[in-house]
Amino acid sequence: MAGEKDREANRLTGRVGRYAKVGTSVGGIAAKLAGARLFGIDLDSEKNAAEIAAALGGLKGPLMKVAQLLSTIPDVLPPEYTTELAKLQANAPPMGWAFVKRRMRSELGADWQSRFKDFGKEPAAAASLGQVHRAVAHDGRELACKLQYPDMASAVEADLKQLQMLFSIHRRMQAAIDTREISKEISARVREELDYVREAAHMAVYRAMLADNDRIRVPEVVDELSTGRLLTMNWLEGAPLLEFKEHSLEERNLLATTMFQAWWHPFSHYGLIHGDPHLGNYTVFQEDGKPAGINLLDYGCIRIFPESFVEGVVDLYLGLLEEDEARVVSAYERWGFKDLKREMIDVLNIWARFIYGPLLTDRVRSIADGVSPAEYGRKEAFRVHSALKELGRVTVPQEFVFMDRAAIGLGGVFLHLRAELNFFRLFNEQIEDFSAKTVAERQRKVLASVGFPFEKSAA
Repeated sequence: MAGEKDREANRLTGRVGRYAKVGTSVGGIAAKLAGARLFGIDLDSEKNAAEIAAALGGLKGPLMKVAQLLSTIPDVLPPEYTTELAKLQANAPPMGWAFVKRRMRSELGADWQSRFKDFGKEPAAAASLGQVHRAVAHDGRELACKLQYPDMASAVEADLKQLQMLFSIHRRMQAAIDTREISKEISARVREELDYVREAAHMAVYRAMLADNDRIRVPEVVDELSTGRLLTMNWLEGAPLLEFKEHSLEERNLLATTMFQAWWHPFSHYGLIHGDPHLGNYTVFQEDGKPAGINLLDYGCIRIFPESFVEGVVDLYLGLLEEDEARVVSAYERWGFKDLKREMIDVLNIWARFIYGPLLTDRVRSIADGVSPAEYGRKEAFRVHSALKELGRVTVPQEFVFMDRAAIGLGGVFLHLRAELNFFRLFNEQIEDFSAKTVAERQRKVLASVGFPFEKSAA
C-alpha cells in the first residue's frame, strides 16, 4: 500500500512540476512571437503550433476538454494549432484502489464502504476530471459513482492560466476573432464542472424537462451518497452510440431523432443546452434486441440562457427562412454582436447558413452530404476566417460559444449515424408557438421545482 501511495503522490507532484515547465515553455513561445511581430519577421505557423502542443501535452487534463471546444469555433486558433491539439488525449491516469479509498473516506466518512452492498475497485470509466466506479446499493440498485480526482480545482486554475496565455499568443498574431469573451465563457463553464452539487441539480432539471419523452433516460441522483466531489446516481445500461452505425436506416433515424429532441427541446422550451455533445456522453438502451432510445449522460457542462438569447436563435432562423434581413440583423444584435456593418453581416451569415442550412428546406436529407464527422464545419470555418481577416477583429459574445460548440457536436453525431431526416419539420415542431415570455416562465418554474441553488450561469 505504501508503494501505491508513493506512486499517487508522485503523479500529483509530477503534475505540479509539469505546470511550471509548461508555463516556461509557453512563455518563451509568446516572447518569440511578440519579437517577430515587432520586427516584422514571418514565423513558421506549423512549427509554432507543434511547439505549443508539445508544451501543453504534458498536462493531459482539463485543458484537453477545452481543446475540443476550441477546434469548432472559427479562428479562435489557427488550423495548425487545432490540428496539433486534437492529437492530445485526456488520459489522466486512474486513481489506484488505495487512493480511491482515501478519497471516498474524505467524501462519505470512515464507514463509507458499509453504505454500499458492493463497490467496484477498478474504474468503469476515466475522464479528465474524475473517474466512475460501478457499485451496488443495499436495496440492489446498480449505481454509478463519479469520484473527482484530488486537487482538481488547483489543476483547473493552472490549466486555465495556460489557456489565457495561448489566447494571448493568438491575439498577437492578428487574429480575426477577439477571444476575450470566449475565454471568460470557457473558464466559467469549466469551473462549474468541478461542482458536483451543481451537476446533480442540472440532472434533476433535465429529468423534469424530458419526463414526457420515454426515449430519453436521465440518471437519478442518490443524494445521500453524493457530495460536492462525489456524484452517485443509478447506473443506466447502454451500448456506445457508434455500435449502431451499421444498423438499419430506420433504427439510425430513430436514434438521431431522439438526439435532436434531447438537445433542441430543452433549449427551445426552457433555454438550456447540454454543452458537451461528446459521443461518450450518450449510450443507447435497447428493448427486444433493438435500439429504443438514448441515455443522456454527464451534466457538468449545462448552459442556461436568458430568454432573449433563445429568441435571437429563433429570429435568426426565421429571418434566414423568410429572407428578412432586418430580423437577421436584430438577432445578431440581441446576441451581443456590436457595430455590425454590411460586410460583417455577410460574413456572419456564412456561418449562420451553415448551422441552419439543414433546417431551412422541407425535405428528407442528411445533415451534410459527402462530409466526414471530423471535417464537419471546417470548410465554412475557413471561409469565415478568411473573410474576417479582411474586415478586422470581431468580438464573439460570451453566450454564443457553447451554442456553437453544441450545434457542431450534434451535427457530428448525425453524420456518424448517417441519418436521413426532415430537419425542417423536426425543428419547426420545437419552435411551434414560440414565445420568449413562455420560455422565461418555464425556465423559472423548472429551476424552482428542483430547488436549483445557483445563479443561472456564472459569467
